[in-house]
Amino acid sequence: MIDRTGHVLDKYCLLRLLGRGGFADVYLAQHTRLGSYVAVKILHPHMHIEGNMQSFEKEAQTLAQLRNPHIMRVFDLGTDATNSLYLVMDHAPQGSLRTRHPEGSVVPLETVVSYVKQVADALQHAHDAKIIHRDVKPENMLLGHDGEVILSDFGLAAVSHSKQSQRTQGNAGSIDYMPKEQINGRPEAASDQYALAITVYEWLCGSRPFTGDVWTEIALQHVMAPPPPLRTKAPTIPTTVEQVVLRALAKDPSQRYPSIRAFADALEQASKQSVHIGTVEHLYDEISPHSLEQTIPIGTTLAICTGHTNNVWSVAWSPDGRRLASASKDQTVRVWDAATGKQQLICSGHTKSVPSVTWSPDGSRLVSASWDQTVRMWDAATGKQQLTYSGHTGFVYSVAWSPNGSRLASASDDERVRMWDAATGKQQLTYSGHTGFVYSVAWSPNGSRLASASHDETVRVWDAATGKQQLTCFGHTRYVYSVAWSPDGRRLASASDDQTVRMWDAVTGQCLYVYKEHKDKVNAVAWSPDGTHLASASHDKTVRVWSAG
Repeated sequence: MIDRTGHVLDKYCLLRLLGRGGFADVYLAQHTRLGSYVAVKILHPHMHIEGNMQSFEKEAQTLAQLRNPHIMRVFDLGTDATNSLYLVMDHAPQGSLRTRHPEGSVVPLETVVSYVKQVADALQHAHDAKIIHRDVKPENMLLGHDGEVILSDFGLAAVSHSKQSQRTQGNAGSIDYMPKEQINGRPEAASDQYALAITVYEWLCGSRPFTGDVWTEIALQHVMAPPPPLRTKAPTIPTTVEQVVLRALAKDPSQRYPSIRAFADALEQASKQSVHIGTVEHLYDEISPHSLEQTIPIGTTLAICTGHTNNVWSVAWSPDGRRLASASKDQTVRVWDAATGKQQLICSGHTKSVPSVTWSPDGSRLVSASWDQTVRMWDAATGKQQLTYSGHTGFVYSVAWSPNGSRLASASDDERVRMWDAATGKQQLTYSGHTGFVYSVAWSPNGSRLASASHDETVRVWDAATGKQQLTCFGHTRYVYSVAWSPDGRRLASASDDQTVRMWDAVTGQCLYVYKEHKDKVNAVAWSPDGTHLASASHDKTVRVWSAG
């Protein structure tokens, strides 16, 4: 296959290959004048026969007429110098729900409901326009810049009132998610509901209801076999949730919910009957984190604090160890009492997700980084906004204050770390070497080194004065979202999409310990000032405080 990295198609420069399929390749690209990132889907040269080209153009036309925040936007359609067709679409930087939750994964019910509501919103919009997706599955559910779910791959979509189209392409799609009527060549809107219900079943118990070695074996089960009761595989799932899923899996489309939105609403309502957990759960009611002896085994969870209304991206200890600050997709920074878990303060002002927050060395101020392309400074006592850094041209994933308070380091999707004068905002140095988005940056306690965490699955250590790379830590199997130094500068801790926190030797790069208690990807990690505890924040909407040994 041809690697087109570095090529320019009209006004789009191809940066790197994102995915390769049987029909087309998808590249991350950048607009040569605007600097914005897009995905460019290029039809393979051997696929340039009339029927395939028409299908490719049909996908572009289908997407162009659908306007919904959870449907992939299409910007352009064209041909390159070799007459290859290409489609320019939105870039979904966080991959698909299949990459986030590989086969066999069990997804928390609350997370499943969130996904279903977003996908159902997209499908309802398509159904209202008389369009059936016909290939609903986790691989076609992508994650946007703010973590929102975006439905893609409408290339197999059929117009629901076109009976000829339904008969011609009715049994195209993925057999693992295909209902009886689609197998028989007669898809309808309820077919997408069935496929989404198969996906829900899979997320809740870790396996699909129908499996087999060959296409026909799986197809026969979709046509004839009842799905195994969900609670036989996942006994903790509420009976009401099981009933909703099984109704959406009815063989007769007329017995399913009247619309995809009705299915999503029923699932949400059923999930609310599950056990409600309080806002703060202390695993040790009589002991505060500060009174614990160092003899507590490494990895012991001490407390779980909740309160944010969406995913928690970042957590930071105050210099005196009495407070925690956390940053969230709910666009706020929140301050907590570290001993009791009680919320003390909310800093509001950002207009998009806030992936990073850090304290000034004297504890009087907070600085947060946001996908709204700004860095903001807050009074840590009142929550009042003091300063806004508006010089970034892309998403800012992380910001860190130097130990002496004179400099800031920020990490962005330009694959670089940049150093700034904290008082003036003037850029002082650029650190280059990562091969993916840089999600996190942290200063060593003495201010001589920087550590950064990246989409390229590595943690890297730099000389802060020269920008020279000193160390690379390998071991995570997915994107690394956060990195933090121990107070003595001897260890690093990193948080990853692989649902783990790893502890590293900051001199050799050796992995010392892996913490595995979170139930979803871990977005952030921070050391307590005395180096005896770690706090980690996860997509499971919890902050966990645990012993660092």
